[in-house]
Amino acid sequence: MRACYLQFLLLLALLSCNATKFGFSFDLRDSKVRCIEEERQALLQFKQLLVDHYHWLSSWSNDEDCCKWEGIKCSNKTGHVVMLDLRSDYYLRYPEPATKYLEGEISSSLLRLQYLIHLDLSYNNFSGKPFPDFIGSLTRLQYLNLSSTNIAGAIPQQFGNLSRLISLDLRWNYDLTEAHNLDWLIHLSSLTYLDMSWVNLSRVVNWPNKVMMLPSLTHLSLRDCSLSTLTTPPQLLSINANSLSQLLFLDLSYNYDLVKADNLDWLIHLSALTHLDMSWVNLSRIVNWPNKVMVLPSLTHLSLSGCSLSTLTTRQLLSINANFSSQLLFLDLSYNYDLVKADNLDWLIHLSALTHLDMSRVNLSQVVNWPNKVMMLPFLTHLSLRGCSLSTLTTPQLLSINASTPSQLLFLDLSHNYFTCSIFHWLFNSTTSLIDLYLSSIKWLHECSIPDAFGSLNSLQTLNLAGNQLVGGIPRSFWNLCSLDSLYLHNNRLSGNLYKFMSNASGCLVGSLREFSVWNNRFTGPLPESIGNLSNLETLEVDNNSLTGVIHEAHFSNLIKLKVLYLGLNSLILRFSDDWVPPFQLDVISLSSCRLGLAFPKWLQSQKNYQVLDISNAGISDTIPTWFWDFPPRLSSLSMYNNQLHGNLPDLSSSRFDEVVVVDLSANLFDGSIPHFLLNVLSLDLSSNRFSGPISFLCELNTPMLLESLNLSNNTLSGELPDCWMYIRDLVVLNLANNNFYGKIPDSMGSLVSIQFLHLSNNGLVGKIPMSLKKCSELITIDLGANNLSGTIPPWIGDSFSNLVILNLRSNQLYGSFPLSLCHLSYIQILDISLNKIEGTIPECISNLSAMSRTMDTISSAIYAYNASRSYIDYAFLVWKGREFVFKNTLGLVKIIDLSINKLHGEIPEGITNLTELVALNLSRNNLSGLITPKIGLLRNLQCLDLSRNQLYGEIPMSISNLSFLSQLDLSTNNLSGKIPTGTQIQSLDASAFLGNPKLCGSPLPNKCTDDLHPTYLNPRGDKNQNGQENNDDRFITKGFYVAATLGFIGGFWGVCFMSVLNIRYIMKRLTSNARMMLHVAATLCMLTF
Repeated sequence: MRACYLQFLLLLALLSCNATKFGFSFDLRDSKVRCIEEERQALLQFKQLLVDHYHWLSSWSNDEDCCKWEGIKCSNKTGHVVMLDLRSDYYLRYPEPATKYLEGEISSSLLRLQYLIHLDLSYNNFSGKPFPDFIGSLTRLQYLNLSSTNIAGAIPQQFGNLSRLISLDLRWNYDLTEAHNLDWLIHLSSLTYLDMSWVNLSRVVNWPNKVMMLPSLTHLSLRDCSLSTLTTPPQLLSINANSLSQLLFLDLSYNYDLVKADNLDWLIHLSALTHLDMSWVNLSRIVNWPNKVMVLPSLTHLSLSGCSLSTLTTRQLLSINANFSSQLLFLDLSYNYDLVKADNLDWLIHLSALTHLDMSRVNLSQVVNWPNKVMMLPFLTHLSLRGCSLSTLTTPQLLSINASTPSQLLFLDLSHNYFTCSIFHWLFNSTTSLIDLYLSSIKWLHECSIPDAFGSLNSLQTLNLAGNQLVGGIPRSFWNLCSLDSLYLHNNRLSGNLYKFMSNASGCLVGSLREFSVWNNRFTGPLPESIGNLSNLETLEVDNNSLTGVIHEAHFSNLIKLKVLYLGLNSLILRFSDDWVPPFQLDVISLSSCRLGLAFPKWLQSQKNYQVLDISNAGISDTIPTWFWDFPPRLSSLSMYNNQLHGNLPDLSSSRFDEVVVVDLSANLFDGSIPHFLLNVLSLDLSSNRFSGPISFLCELNTPMLLESLNLSNNTLSGELPDCWMYIRDLVVLNLANNNFYGKIPDSMGSLVSIQFLHLSNNGLVGKIPMSLKKCSELITIDLGANNLSGTIPPWIGDSFSNLVILNLRSNQLYGSFPLSLCHLSYIQILDISLNKIEGTIPECISNLSAMSRTMDTISSAIYAYNASRSYIDYAFLVWKGREFVFKNTLGLVKIIDLSINKLHGEIPEGITNLTELVALNLSRNNLSGLITPKIGLLRNLQCLDLSRNQLYGEIPMSISNLSFLSQLDLSTNNLSGKIPTGTQIQSLDASAFLGNPKLCGSPLPNKCTDDLHPTYLNPRGDKNQNGQENNDDRFITKGFYVAATLGFIGGFWGVCFMSVLNIRYIMKRLTSNARMMLHVAATLCMLTF
């Protein structure tokens, strides 16, 4: 016993010595040493510049010993502060709300902590504040972590003073740059851990010699640093091999511009390397890369995902020495699309120790019998072959796996391939140990049902069968999966009543299921109350089905862990008592299109943590209570559109949010002026309400905003447009249409260099289109219609907006000619300059509008903004078939030219018929003349054609009858002549389409053409019988001719009758004689014939 006691004392002594080495010790006795007063004051000054929303530093007070404060450790010997650890739990707890999170500024008062050894401020938010230069004077620092703090600017040169530094972590500071070529690194000879991932190092020259010469470095991570100077000779090969022998971990991934890496010979110096990640580095020029990377004797982890590798041949991989490759445990070759030569996987035999293999998005369509190649690896636990074009999976191949060597697989992902229902049979025969199984979006599983045999996979924790068009119901055998944590069955065609599945909610699944996702299926009936028995449930997604019935409090009584609730797009009624307090705190509340009652739901007052709230189209008709506007700080999306919410909105500029926010309050009855909104709103939609007054809130803050989308359309807003658009430079969508704004378009709108959708139509704007808009080169839509704008159409529109799809200048006071530069708009699909005073001719180059001749893509039928942080879909009010309609989801299919009600003259250019995908063409109410081109029938998709009220003449071309989709035609009030062409579409139109053309005839007009009154007969040869006369002789057949012919016929007819009565006997005698003669002749002919 005494010997043990002596050993214990010796151990304490050793621990004390080691701790003293680091400058501090931890005593088992209560130390009487208190913190140094100067350092205590320094910490209090540091706290003054911090914003502590969660009262994390509440222990930092004047009365306490600072050594006992949160995050502080002192030396028990000297009392000096040696550790300041204020690492936030923001990301550690996500999506749970943070309890430790600071904002503000790093005070230079920390400079007085000269004995500081450990400084960690990671995962807090210092909002773009400059890098604290004074840290370079804390010369005793051994550990420094400022990762993910949003500090900005250049790393100070004084960092070279931190010669004792062992670990430096600056990652995830996207606005941090290196301006001193990393020269300060040479002084950090003790550094073993360096992570500068996501720090901009693009200006660093010869970085390999700067970072890899550190003699003690074992961990180096330079992920996504914009490195672009990695050349093998002479930089990397000139490195002393001895200086690199310690490096164990190397991450150079996501440096896309390392294009000069034409070989990997420099890896030979990294003989101790165990972890190498060069994912998403362009290695397309590497020759024989397998022998370069896999011969590293200690390598266990290799990731070359997305490297554009294209030389993977069996010869290369089979040449690898098995002794070297046998150490590899982790191999990721995913997203190398061009590995088309991987026609077999025999090289895997050398990787017998492999536990993790990911070849997702590699083309393995030519691989024969791949299951026996990958699943015979004895230690393989993780296999991902997602999107590999596998389609040769046949039952004989799969069942040939030796059952005596069952697979050890724990993770399997075969999603996005081409398997039939046989995949299920193979699965149940090959492995029973699976924990995570992903079989989503498989192309040939439609009409398959989910087998009951899934109930035999007892270890299953995650099952993803989403997006497969599976039919049938959910097997009840799932209730036997006692470990099942996540069940994803969304985006299928599963049907039936969820009550049948939930009625068996007595198996062990009740206590294990955490995520249940069946959205976008065909389930009917009510949501059973037994859903409340799933006590571990955190995510419930049943939206977009055909569920009906009433949701009561009983449905949620036991769901105390529920975080995500999607019930929307069903016909559900939520009926709760006024005093109901839910047992959960939700992160996502999505109840769109559910009936919540007329009153604003009071139970929402108990929810303090939600990030997403969607109660749109919920039948609410109420004012919003005051308590609602005290939003949770983690709110990121608020949708309450299409209700009857009314009243005024409060000032929200003081609201605090951790994230950027999307707010949609459109289609309600809100009124009054628009208040100040918070600065970090990303998207704000207040359209279709009753707001009035100016929109001065945009300017009053005089502070840059994060707005990407602002929609205030369809209100009664008024006043001049504000001239402060330079504060919203990130704006992508601006819609102020259908209001009462007046005055000129401000020049500062030219500051919107990112804008893509600009809608200012139906206001009272005047003046010219400002030239400053020329700088908005990303524009896709320009909608300035229904204003009083004047001047000419700026020619720079055609030259500056190469992406323009919609140009609407309708109903203004624009004059001048049609700019030839508009013909440069190769993406234009809607061109509307109608109701102006445009003169001149329609240019022949209009045929260059090539988007109107390209085949419609029905897959992408909407028009989206690009390069934005979220998806925005454009919409437009268009005159269609004489009425105004809103187009949104099909806007990309609409291709229209409307030049009507102008002063255009000349002929319609024949080249316009090259625009074969046009669906509407309106050239009406101009002074156009000439013939309608015979090629008009080439516009095969035309549905609306209006050429009325011009001076067109000649016949209507016969080819117009080929327009089989034509449903509206107006050729009225011209000088057209001749017969209207026949055709199903033409004759079904109203006669008004042809009125005002006196020389037109034929259906559907009441006046018939001459040919209709006197049809032309055909002789047996098909020739017209005109008695040797030409058509031109018809001019001699007058009205008198027809009268005389009629009288002559009557007189002759009665004369013949009278003579016949007088001579009846004579006539009968002659007829009898003639009949006998004819019979005699006929008999004679018959005898001669036979």
